[in-house]
Amino acid sequence: MGDLGDHDFAGRRYQMEEKPHRRILFIDAYDSFTCNITALLRNTLGVEVDVVHMDLKSFGTDQEPWSMQEFRERLRTYDAVVCGPGPGSPLNPKDVGVFRQVWDAADAETVPALGICLGFQSLVARFGGRIRKLKRGLHGMVREIEHTADGRDIFKGVQPFKATLYHSLCADIGQDHVPEELWQSGAKWEVTPDAPELLPLAWATEDREDGSERILMAVKHAQRPFWGVQYHPESVCTEPAAHAILVNWFDFVVAWNQSHRKGFDADRTPFPRYAELGHRSDDIYSQLLAVFMGRGMALKRNHYSYSQVQIPDGIDTADVAEILQQGGRETVILDSSSAGKRDPLATTSIIALDVDAAPKFEYRAKESQVHIRQGGSVHRIAAPSDARESRRFIWEALAAYQQLQYGSSTIDAPAACKFRGGFMGYLTYEMGYNALDAEEVPVRQPSSRPDLCLAWVQNSLVISHGTRTLYLQTLNTADEGPKWLEKTMHKIQNSPIWTRQSQHTAASSIANGLVAENVRVRVTKPDAEQYEEKVRRCQDAIAEGESYELCLTARTTMERPKCTSVPRYQRQAAGATMEEMMPSSPWDIYKTLRTRQPAPFGSFIRLGSASLLSSSPERFLSVNGQGLCEMRPMKGTVRKSKEVSTLAQAELLLHIPKEEAENLMIVDLVRHDLHSVCGHNGVTVPELLKVEEYESVFTMITVVNGQHPARDARELKACPFEILDAVFPPGSMTGAPKKRSCEILRSLEGSERMLYSGVVGYIDVMGQADWSVTIRSMFRYDDDAEGHEEGGASTEKWFIGAGGAVTILSTPEGEREEMMTKLAGPLGVFCDAA
Repeated sequence: MGDLGDHDFAGRRYQMEEKPHRRILFIDAYDSFTCNITALLRNTLGVEVDVVHMDLKSFGTDQEPWSMQEFRERLRTYDAVVCGPGPGSPLNPKDVGVFRQVWDAADAETVPALGICLGFQSLVARFGGRIRKLKRGLHGMVREIEHTADGRDIFKGVQPFKATLYHSLCADIGQDHVPEELWQSGAKWEVTPDAPELLPLAWATEDREDGSERILMAVKHAQRPFWGVQYHPESVCTEPAAHAILVNWFDFVVAWNQSHRKGFDADRTPFPRYAELGHRSDDIYSQLLAVFMGRGMALKRNHYSYSQVQIPDGIDTADVAEILQQGGRETVILDSSSAGKRDPLATTSIIALDVDAAPKFEYRAKESQVHIRQGGSVHRIAAPSDARESRRFIWEALAAYQQLQYGSSTIDAPAACKFRGGFMGYLTYEMGYNALDAEEVPVRQPSSRPDLCLAWVQNSLVISHGTRTLYLQTLNTADEGPKWLEKTMHKIQNSPIWTRQSQHTAASSIANGLVAENVRVRVTKPDAEQYEEKVRRCQDAIAEGESYELCLTARTTMERPKCTSVPRYQRQAAGATMEEMMPSSPWDIYKTLRTRQPAPFGSFIRLGSASLLSSSPERFLSVNGQGLCEMRPMKGTVRKSKEVSTLAQAELLLHIPKEEAENLMIVDLVRHDLHSVCGHNGVTVPELLKVEEYESVFTMITVVNGQHPARDARELKACPFEILDAVFPPGSMTGAPKKRSCEILRSLEGSERMLYSGVVGYIDVMGQADWSVTIRSMFRYDDDAEGHEEGGASTEKWFIGAGGAVTILSTPEGEREEMMTKLAGPLGVFCDAA
């Protein structure tokens, strides 16, 4: 293949100005890092990259699956093919699909190929190697990659580097049969009798209790244009020097094609291109607009107006909510309750007003219609019959309604008002089923509970905690808006709470013993032994290569006498005694939660039959008005104590391989999710593995940013729907790869997570959005089957979810303790306040 010579790898790309662009086909094995690799290939090589799943289903498009004949014909039109990483075993045809067809192609049909991780193992297995388990998996571990001093083949000119590993299976070409003396003298770089067609190019060595383990990191085929690497070149923690190997590889690809594929450049037959990022379906969109208008849903209340006032000392978000009689009816409050703790993320609280009268969009994953509930009426809008459009249907419906209500209007609002009206509500964890093919969706019990419930909010208020300013705002007619503002502001400023600067909190009531002691709360916690057994089963799946990390959770049930009372502040205003108000309303429980566990992304939601009380520290996704989005995956937590009271002490405990690996795996997953919608140049990581301090814990976070490629104002306003669809469910609550991990967790957990592990937030009329992960929360549904105590009194059920990320380095006892630690906070609040 010739000597590559010296190369300047920095920024060098293949820019074919007069010939067709170089093209690579990436075969995806349903991995959650695929888009990171394709972005790296595009950015490093300047090539076009098309993606198809290993079972020949299309990737993120509305194309039909390929036939095997189409695959063979189209494969010939590419410069090269990359067989990517993924869950499972290279020995299982269901896990690798058409990888084998790439390696088995006849000489005349051979296309240069690179295998990565699972693809690498598939290459080795095809040409004589064995596949075995590592002594201990290396998911999310960063290791030195050893290659020859002269840097042979694709490693020529490459500086030493460290790379991220994501594997528990190992390619074995007989390396353990080589005596240590011969190994150190250079035998490691020679072919072995077990796999004589494979030339080893790189190794890693892992210290074990019984010595060191030799792990093959890269190979090339002796005669055919096939290469493979075990490590992940695309990981955020893989050093940039590793990218030079891709440039070397593609040099070999071009040279091989020139000498072995005569007439290749002239024989490229394009096939239908993938849908462009950010390009929306005008057909669905137009149909939905027509439906909304035909049903009289074009309100045209698109005049924005606001007024503002300084908040007196001693008044917080909960006080303002009570002034406006929130908490007893349908309510959406996004509450930065940790603002008083100088939390830099706790900048803004939002209270939706007049939610009872607002239209609510309700949708159950994979169902064929969306329900729009308003007052006593329900509009049902059917999804297109074309199954390829079904995933996008709900997001197109929301975007079309947003466009219809506000169109191309602009808003001159205060900078502090990121939300100016629009959609507010929740998505359950099971909304993630919407991304699955119909045959992959598990059988679910019939239910009227939606997986998505969003209210269209026209009247709201925003509290800017930094300036202690309250902004009252409305989307209404030019005549009605100012009248509503004047009336509502008068109510706020003339309230006794506002004028007396109330210091009352639910927590102080409890401390003073005002909660009746005879409130019966029956708690059913997860069984400790069963949970530890599930942790072991997670680790078995990880050791088999089925997942890199599994975010296992368990549900706790609390049963108490049914609450029929209104919030305490309303009963006090009516002159009722404290004893007459038991058991506590959801609002009163939430006030205790926000006081004991203040957080930047707290929420109180009453929509339909659902009640959700959350004190979440984790932002899931935010999007600004220019399409710039931010995600903050949070993994690695230590509770504050006498032994761990400072940030420096927490960093010592959290900056260890296990904790960093947990975070890194989700970071790489989040980067993939954002690349899928923001494009190959649109994703950055400004903060990596940073420890932050909260009221009761220290937590490790990473910040990942993405820029959506919206092309016009309409797409810019609608892009949060597309981004939310692409990144949901939160990777910090699933593990990686996301699809296979969710399947494993579903079988282990045995029940739906419902509101827990979903998200809460908003998408406003101008395309800004902010969503948090629903953790450290409790919830219930009014339509849960009621039980009865011995005396015949009705009871109600509440639920708390808690869990943690299981890796190969976890211990069952440690994971059970982490789950119980996370459970303790909200459960203690409920038992004290309920």
